[in-house]
Amino acid sequence: MLGTTILTATLAVVPLSGATAAPGAPHTVVTDGKKLAAVRAALDHGTATPAQRAALKTVLAKADDALTAGPWSVMDKPTTPPSGDKHDYQSQAPYQWASKPKTPDNPQGCPYVNRDGQRNPEADAITDHTYRMVAWDAIYYLSTAWYYTGDAKYAQRAALDIRTWFLDPATRMNPNMTYSQIVPCKDTISGTGIIDSTQSFTQVLDAFALLDSGAPGWTGQDRSGVRSWLTSYLGWMQTSPQAKLELAATNNHGTFLDLQNAATAAYLGKTDTAKKIVRDAEKKRFPVQFDANGDQPLELTRTISWHYVNFNLTAWGRMAEVGHNLGIDVWGYRAANGVTLRKVVDRLIPAALHGADSWPHQQIGVFDQSIAADIFHAAAEEAHDTAAAGALKQMPLPAGGDTWAVRLSCFPLDPPLK
Repeated sequence: MLGTTILTATLAVVPLSGATAAPGAPHTVVTDGKKLAAVRAALDHGTATPAQRAALKTVLAKADDALTAGPWSVMDKPTTPPSGDKHDYQSQAPYQWASKPKTPDNPQGCPYVNRDGQRNPEADAITDHTYRMVAWDAIYYLSTAWYYTGDAKYAQRAALDIRTWFLDPATRMNPNMTYSQIVPCKDTISGTGIIDSTQSFTQVLDAFALLDSGAPGWTGQDRSGVRSWLTSYLGWMQTSPQAKLELAATNNHGTFLDLQNAATAAYLGKTDTAKKIVRDAEKKRFPVQFDANGDQPLELTRTISWHYVNFNLTAWGRMAEVGHNLGIDVWGYRAANGVTLRKVVDRLIPAALHGADSWPHQQIGVFDQSIAADIFHAAAEEAHDTAAAGALKQMPLPAGGDTWAVRLSCFPLDPPLK
């Protein structure tokens, strides 16, 4: 059984010391747990597809790297948030730049101005943003590696990373994003920084669910600690001044917060709340974000528009997956203007196949066709989109390997965007 074996670099099955019994289908809130269990069974019985075997090899390589990295903590940053509490997450708005020379009389170069799509390296001096990204990816890959191999070392390392970031009193992050993406020289309340969390937090929720399915060393105290943290986090994400501003955002920011809140509510067993968030998102956001042709006008105004249309669709792909687990068919939803999620996805096919020459909108920097791969996979599998399935056979795929076959859900874009 896969629960008592590990896959070598060539993905041959060999005995595994210290493995645990194969877990059942996990109660994941984004990914379909039954599909994950089916993939694990195929790998176990030697009936996995070449794509599944190759994808698992890539995931295990990432998990192996994570075994000796970290753990990471918000306490490691060199700065202290305005609250005076380093347990509060802090980051700087990435596209904000000093507009004046930095002098003794104006040491910050105030005021800061926005340069859309141009990341200010100054923001990287506050490490929470980078550590959050790396830690949450590690937690996901380690938990996934344990689920597919049964090797306790992956679960134990994932548990260490989770306890360090979320649970241990000395190192934990407070359950708020009050000081995310702050703008130097300003002290006004803004909700935009919440995107630091929402763009990738739902993969951590699935990691929790994977470990909940029977991971060694993942204790009842860990589970109750996570639920307590999430309950506080969801409350802040629904009622804080910053969250209210972000929920009112009409572009990808609003989509991602709806996604995070729906998935968090689902994990906590608040099914009615989760369903309402998904259904309200369909009704509220489809007519504003998608025109009748399937274009995304709010994202197309950006200087890196190709990134942002895919970024927003990453959120919708995951929202559809959350909806699927709740019995809601987001792929089948049709707005009053006739647009469907499938139609929006299909608008990206020419550029995914042919690159910038087929994209009549601004995209400064690299034009990465491969970032559309996950949403095409989702459309092909969930909406039976033959055009998207055909595009996947012709377009460039992610350089690090296409791991959809074992992830089975849209993955946050890398690098993460504002």
